[in-house]
Amino acid sequence: MSKVLSLVEICLMHPLDLVKTRFQIQKGTTDPNHYKSLGDSFRVIFKTEGPFGFYKGILPPIMAETPKRAVKFFTFEQYKKLLGYMSLSPALTFAIAGLGSGLTEAIVVNPFEVVKVGLQANRNSFAEQPSTMDYARYIIEKEGLGLQGLNKGFTATLGRHGLFNMVYFGFYFNVKNIVPVNQDPTLEFLRKFGIGFLSGTIASVINIPFDVAKSRIQGPQPVPGQIKYRTCFKTIATVYQEEGFSALYKGLIPKILRLGPGGAVMLLVYEYTYSWLQKNW
Repeated sequence: MSKVLSLVEICLMHPLDLVKTRFQIQKGTTDPNHYKSLGDSFRVIFKTEGPFGFYKGILPPIMAETPKRAVKFFTFEQYKKLLGYMSLSPALTFAIAGLGSGLTEAIVVNPFEVVKVGLQANRNSFAEQPSTMDYARYIIEKEGLGLQGLNKGFTATLGRHGLFNMVYFGFYFNVKNIVPVNQDPTLEFLRKFGIGFLSGTIASVINIPFDVAKSRIQGPQPVPGQIKYRTCFKTIATVYQEEGFSALYKGLIPKILRLGPGGAVMLLVYEYTYSWLQKNW
């Protein structure tokens, strides 16, 4: 059931992820492919790339989804148990366990992210786009498997996932323990959904500079053949110096629209599945 929900969530939310990536790699109004707004991006993509253009790069997230979710929640529980041997407050335990799970998750997903971002950045029609396997093979043959190839942007991915999970898990479990439980099942569901939505939203706001850096490093460089965006913190500094502070928050609206409700659903599936397993196994 959780796998089906994950697949549905990816299919529904992928257009927002694609638009987020496009916003993050464009360089303001000087970019000839500049999108003026979220609505304008959807209109232009539909007109120039067709409806399937919104689903460019969808296969890597689908392929990574099962191991990604398994690593995220399994390692979170393991880090929690490990931290239980230390004299830490519950609030700190949840946050550090979330950080650990995010860093571990990043190792698994980064190669898939490199392929996904490259495919999403391609503005040709869907029919002219290379297949996922062909593009992955192209990256490996041209750039290798290392930090300039299939694992480029690794430190930015560590920052993105580490910060997100630290805030996501830390905020959710700490606030959930403070807000009173409701005896009505529907209201209890809404309580958890609301906290999960806030968790995903706040985590998205905090980690998005790393997301922008990741997209710049993994996406096409401004001048073909010249690597401008190479390391995480240097990329963040360059974007800030050249485009201003707000540029570090490009793509925030589609990111929140995706990870606010998506984050809530993911935590609820985890909570109810974990509760069911504890009762029945």
